[in-house]
Amino acid sequence: MKVRTLLLFGLLFLSCNSDREQKLYSSPSGYNLKEPVRFRVRESMQEISGIVLNPDEHNIIAINDEEGRVYKIDVAATGPYPSYKFGKNGDYEDICRTDSGWFVLKSNGSLYQVDGLFTDSVSSTHFKFPKKGKREFETTYYDSLRNSIVLICKNCKDDKEQGITSAYRFDLATKTFDTASLYHFNNKEIANLAGTDMRFFKPSAAAIHPVEKRLYIIASVNRLLVIADLEGHIQEAYNLKHRLFPQPEGLAFHRNGDMYISNEGDYDGLAHILKFTYKHK
Repeated sequence: MKVRTLLLFGLLFLSCNSDREQKLYSSPSGYNLKEPVRFRVRESMQEISGIVLNPDEHNIIAINDEEGRVYKIDVAATGPYPSYKFGKNGDYEDICRTDSGWFVLKSNGSLYQVDGLFTDSVSSTHFKFPKKGKREFETTYYDSLRNSIVLICKNCKDDKEQGITSAYRFDLATKTFDTASLYHFNNKEIANLAGTDMRFFKPSAAAIHPVEKRLYIIASVNRLLVIADLEGHIQEAYNLKHRLFPQPEGLAFHRNGDMYISNEGDYDGLAHILKFTYKHK
């Protein structure tokens, strides 16, 4: 009898503990993250790591993270995607369009300005991230008000010691990096908002919402969607289900607010782009 009681108590404890750890899945206002339109992409883009709509889903500009090559994706295409070689093979993580042209981010923080994109004579200019030390980046976005590209750390040694995630600015007028961070996120604050156990926040993509004028950030490792203002103040955080977001690495918006999130090929080897229709508040 005593053994049976102990077993029942143990099962009850495990059940309660499991309920406490179960994540809450919800959606930001204007979206339903449970009902996307799914577009599969071709084999050449299984390592899709950054996207920009230019200006719609029939002209998605994407980076393959190993080839030093930019692709133009049409979700309705039945043939190979046009591609443009801008540099040597390497670990390229994101792409953004600015009023000064196209820029590609390498994981070490270097930016490559791509000239002559969509022509037969593509070239690039390299801008090296100036700070020394171990740093890894996967995220850039264009801030037109600052006339800048903003890079957000994924794995920076200085940040780990302080429990923060820093963002750095590249001034498009002077083509130089600021050595001091533009702002930083408090990792514990994000974890509390999402109701998850998270030591390090590791962004993989970001873009400014064209209607709300807020910053949306995807974190593949944490499987989170985080929303902040343009000064870096966290406002909302949402857990993402693995079934829909196995490896989210790219984020872009249509001018009407429709959101596109790209996933690299997971265990099934199939990369895809998810479209979430925006309903104005």
